Amino acid sequence: MTTPHSVTRKLPEVTLAFWIMKIAATTLGETAGDLFSQTLRLGYFLTTVALFLVFVVTLVVQLRSARYRPFCYWTVILSTSMAGTTLSDFMNRAADARYLPAGDTRLGWGPQGLGLGYPEGAAILVSLLLLVFLGWRLSGMTFRITEIVTFRGEALFWTAILVSNTLGTSMGDFLSDSSGLGYLGGAALVTGLLLVLVALIRVEAVPNVLLFWIAFVLTRPLGATAGDLLTKPVAKGGLDLGTTGSSAVLLAVLVGLMVRATRTPRPRGSGSGV
Repeated sequence: MTTPHSVTRKLPEVTLAFWIMKIAATTLGETAGDLFSQTLRLGYFLTTVALFLVFVVTLVVQLRSARYRPFCYWTVILSTSMAGTTLSDFMNRAADARYLPAGDTRLGWGPQGLGLGYPEGAAILVSLLLLVFLGWRLSGMTFRITEIVTFRGEALFWTAILVSNTLGTSMGDFLSDSSGLGYLGGAALVTGLLLVLVALIRVEAVPNVLLFWIAFVLTRPLGATAGDLLTKPVAKGGLDLGTTGSSAVLLAVLVGLMVRATRTPRPRGSGSGV
């Protein structure tokens, strides 16, 4: 009989390198999502459908993999970040709003927004994420990603990742566009919250698993605000580096980190307790 200890783990150890790659992937997810939906004018609807299909394909490859493969794992993370970016935009933005510099709303075929707004959209996503975690809890599967070794556990993990990345995008867009903090202020706020979580690691009363999932959600709005900071016009508080150039640089960074992860032996244990 196969036991959890005899199954090769397919998810990474949670180290500093893990978080650097997570932030790089989520920032790239923001810039690449905007590249497809806005710069290439495919629109939120078509881009969301296409990226969701990409997510499904990459997820199937990951689920069929017999062991942890950095390129497989981080490609799924990237696909959830891109799909989460455009899905969040589609949920929150109004179809008749003007998003392009010239005020042009022609962003491809299909509806371009449901007009839910950030509060209602976030409420739906938070509720959905809580339902995922409730189902996960009732299933008896572990929340510790270093101990997830079953197909069912991994499926629950990736469902939570997709929803949390979509929620994180909404949070990041709210901080950047509606809170008055701007791109840099929003990124600084999320960074501060993440540093608080780092400090709480040494507090025994706070479970590391809880800190991990909070941090996992928060790194998505950090990526969203950082991505907007890189790509948005200077007049709006951005650096105006463009979605194409920013995405290319971030992709090169992420691929380099994946190559490094492939060549780095996995540690025997996870010091993070997650």
